[in-house]
Amino acid sequence: MKRVLIIEDEKDLAELLAFNLEKEGYATTCVHDGKQGLERAGSDLPDLILLDLMLPGMLGTEVCKALRKEPRTSQIPIIMITAKGDEIDRVVGFEVGADDYIVKPFSMREVALRVKAVMRRLDQGVQESGADLFTIGDIVIDKKRHIVVSAGAEIDLTSTEFKLLQYLAEKKGYVHSREKLLQNVWSYNNAGDTRTVDTHVTRLRGKLGAPGDIIKTVRGFGYKIEE
Repeated sequence: MKRVLIIEDEKDLAELLAFNLEKEGYATTCVHDGKQGLERAGSDLPDLILLDLMLPGMLGTEVCKALRKEPRTSQIPIIMITAKGDEIDRVVGFEVGADDYIVKPFSMREVALRVKAVMRRLDQGVQESGADLFTIGDIVIDKKRHIVVSAGAEIDLTSTEFKLLQYLAEKKGYVHSREKLLQNVWSYNNAGDTRTVDTHVTRLRGKLGAPGDIIKTVRGFGYKIEE
């Protein structure tokens, strides 16, 4: 059974999230403070974290940063929850390593679908066949160990960033629309979320350094990898 850690200071909302996710077959744990949430994530190592942005004790962005810096928790998918809907807040969430983003108020159905989509991406990453190690330009991707080396240095990527790079690399030369990337990497279809793709590509290029230039922008359409 997949385990979801809910870090949300609104206790009624946390309990509602837990109730609905348990109906979907997930085991849940609720924590209402940022620092306690960080500690619980490190001890429980859940399969996914629902993380509120505005938390007492420690802001969600700081919790996310700390989780990404710690090797044991760096690959746990994080869906950030916030009452704010401005694009800048979404960008900040992705910049600190969130895999997805849900804005309050939201339906429980939307949460369940987002969680399912992220879990599906994880399962696909485990089940995918083919070479475990391949090189493209100055980038080496080790699928089995979930490691990326760029220009000789190991790069710390989130699970979504890794999936995005792997998808583009395995289909190098092909142009992929933002909508297609949402569908195949994020596992959901919502044209309104295409900025999510742009933010992740920008962050991915930054982490890869100079070799990241092989990820090309096709103006008005999407992205491709071209050596």
